[in-house]
Amino acid sequence: MPTRKSSPTTGARKSGKKIRYAVVGLGYFAQEAILPAFANAKKNSELVALVSDDPEKLKKLGRKHDARLGFGYDRYDELLASGEIDAVYIALPNDLHKDFALRAAKQGIHVLCEKPLALTERDCEEMIRAANEHHVRLMTAYRLHFEAANLKAIEAIKSGAIGEPRFFNSSFSMQVKDDNIRVKTERGGGPTWDLGVYCINAARYLFQDEPTEVIARMASKADDARFPEVEEISSAILTFPGDRQATFTCGYNGVDLSWYCVTGTEGYICLDNAYDYGMPTTLEISKGGKSKSKEFGKRDQVAPEILYFSDCVLNDREPEPSGLEGLADVRIIRAIHESARTGKPVALERFEKRARPAGEMEMSKPPAEQEDLFHAEAPTRD
Repeated sequence: MPTRKSSPTTGARKSGKKIRYAVVGLGYFAQEAILPAFANAKKNSELVALVSDDPEKLKKLGRKHDARLGFGYDRYDELLASGEIDAVYIALPNDLHKDFALRAAKQGIHVLCEKPLALTERDCEEMIRAANEHHVRLMTAYRLHFEAANLKAIEAIKSGAIGEPRFFNSSFSMQVKDDNIRVKTERGGGPTWDLGVYCINAARYLFQDEPTEVIARMASKADDARFPEVEEISSAILTFPGDRQATFTCGYNGVDLSWYCVTGTEGYICLDNAYDYGMPTTLEISKGGKSKSKEFGKRDQVAPEILYFSDCVLNDREPEPSGLEGLADVRIIRAIHESARTGKPVALERFEKRARPAGEMEMSKPPAEQEDLFHAEAPTRD
């Protein structure tokens, strides 16, 4: 099959047309958050095609979300070469990200890919290299880089609101179902890949730096049938330059919880529901014994990243979070697993990452309309 010689969006940039998307993978998160988000991203983005191995999903969800094209995975290359789309949003299991991203890039199709970007550093680097070689944009789908509460926390720390930030602590947990792909090793499952990536990414953007060493431990209940392949609990300590530390624990056998707190020499910042897209978030800043709290209501966190990525494509700009941002977290997750396996600290090579999320990236969109899931279910127990 021939490879495109130039980006399919050249005409779109000249004429002001919208970026045409295919969403690849129609599981829980795609139905719950990605597909509805296109209603809030109409300014520069259009949902054109869906890709799934379930013909009923393609038909029903195509009608619901006005996607006029439906392709099975076996026809993915045909879609890429059809001239009907400019970009793909990859929402597949973690182990499939690399293959579907590479195939898109080689056809001149831009790639917005869910996190983790891939399962090894080498795979991430191959995806980045393919995007560069074929002149397409690659973005890792970090929705919190556009989310108000997290960006307010970043800006507050940068402004010196808590003095010098010294340590970060975070917890992220849920009760996972025993038949979910999140408990399958071959699919890139486990709480470190699934939940820990948020804690790691938050520590990096709050400290505005990269860790130099990792030490980790993992555990599972022997009598819990859900965890024959992946860990139940993962805890890690990340050491950052300046003798700062970030600690987190994530797990698949706890009450729904997602929060972090950054302690500084003069105060602290805490964010409740820090990583959740379906709940209001509360930001607390304390200094000199005085605390202020602000609640941020439920909002669409996926539409902003789609709008931003489309703008980068239309204006020929490198997105941030880029593929490099995805690689930065994957190398840390891999080091966490190595440390847990060996019982020893793992040193991380120096990693240059200058671009970080900042306040000007904030975008606010109202909650997307939610409808019943079709041939998909939530990953958590009731």
